[in-house]
Amino acid sequence: MQPAVENKMGVRPIPSLVLSMSFPIMLSMLVQALYNVVDSLYVSHYSQDALTALTLAFPLQNLLIAVSVGTSIGINSLISRKLGAKDTKAANKAAGNGITISLLSWLLFALIGLFFTRRFIAFFTTDAELLKMGHRYSAIALIFSLGIFIDITCERILQSTGDTVRPMIIQMTGAIVNIILDPILIFGLLGAPRMGVVGAAIATVFAQHVSAAMAIYYVRKNKEITITRGDLTLDRKTVKDIYAVGLPSIIMQSIATVLNTSLNKIIIGFGTAAVAVFGIYFRLQSFIFMPIFGLNSGLIPIIGYNYGAKRPKRITEALRVGILVSFIIMATGFLLFTLIPHIFLGWFNATEAMVAIGTVAMRRISLCFVSAGFCIVLGALFQATGDGYITMITSVTRQLVFLLPSAYLLGKYFGLDALWFSFIIAESASLLLTIYYFIRLYRKKIRPLATTAH
Repeated sequence: MQPAVENKMGVRPIPSLVLSMSFPIMLSMLVQALYNVVDSLYVSHYSQDALTALTLAFPLQNLLIAVSVGTSIGINSLISRKLGAKDTKAANKAAGNGITISLLSWLLFALIGLFFTRRFIAFFTTDAELLKMGHRYSAIALIFSLGIFIDITCERILQSTGDTVRPMIIQMTGAIVNIILDPILIFGLLGAPRMGVVGAAIATVFAQHVSAAMAIYYVRKNKEITITRGDLTLDRKTVKDIYAVGLPSIIMQSIATVLNTSLNKIIIGFGTAAVAVFGIYFRLQSFIFMPIFGLNSGLIPIIGYNYGAKRPKRITEALRVGILVSFIIMATGFLLFTLIPHIFLGWFNATEAMVAIGTVAMRRISLCFVSAGFCIVLGALFQATGDGYITMITSVTRQLVFLLPSAYLLGKYFGLDALWFSFIIAESASLLLTIYYFIRLYRKKIRPLATTAH
């Protein structure tokens, strides 16, 4: 009988391993960012109110993504650790339970889409047209969200086994489908009806279901994970282990929903143009942050596998490579947002007032890009070792303790231009807290691995 072949995450040189696993995810996340931006680009040329409506609906979409991505991070972390410990049965159980959880999550958001979206948009505005567009877009996005839940879960299952190429193919296919359908359905091309924001929503959910179908196909083809019907039955310990990492991540990302909702409420006091600019910024900064989140996704299975295999040197080397890559990306983003913000804003048919607001916002917020990237990379360590609560704590502190109060106070007493400094204040606090937790976790969990390695 031949010995089991070691997974590449345990033997391949770390620099090439990190780049080979992270780059496909980073590229797919970049494409994901592209079609989010293209969505808004088309809508901005439909009308400024349409762009504002999408911005107001964004927190609900963000909550949906928080639950799907947060849960899948827990699945990814658990599978990679079990594979590193050579416990394939537990890894299969984690994958099967993850799919079941994604189905239950979709049912919850379908109900929110049916009964809550109009009330949510009404929280921001009484304008009938904004209310109608925001409600319709968010309702479609939530009710038909099964595709995104299945897609994200299956992609993370593949990533946990070291397969990052197929998730890239899945993401890129969905993005291309959405980019093609957007102008057809928004503006009524090729004989289709002119549907505006409704068309944008339909294009998005259709593309998500295309990606989901591909993701299911590739998971069934994967040789390291074999999901049986019994694996789909929820197991208390498996669910607990998934949410030990996943729940803090869900809470962390859900806080972004609270933050965006509250910031929209504050910013709309300065006019709908300011809200539209805030929406543009969020879509543009995704070009910078999405690759870093892709890097994070590539690091989690590498760190998790080597943590399970008790190889601390490979863990620290992976972190060093990740920090270097994130610095290069974030420094580039800072330079672009500082030097040519007016060009980016022009893509969205921005008025002179929007350009004036957006130029100041982008230059000031981008000052914290490098430190934000550093924190995201270290977050991969916390999540991969089962300590996702640390990322939750740093996120809560950054967004609710520092960012939101300082945005309110700076906006109220010093105006809209000063409000953007709140991002720098919050990121500085997050950086200090992240460094503290990293030192503590390294001493407690990583350094002792050297004495227990087998």
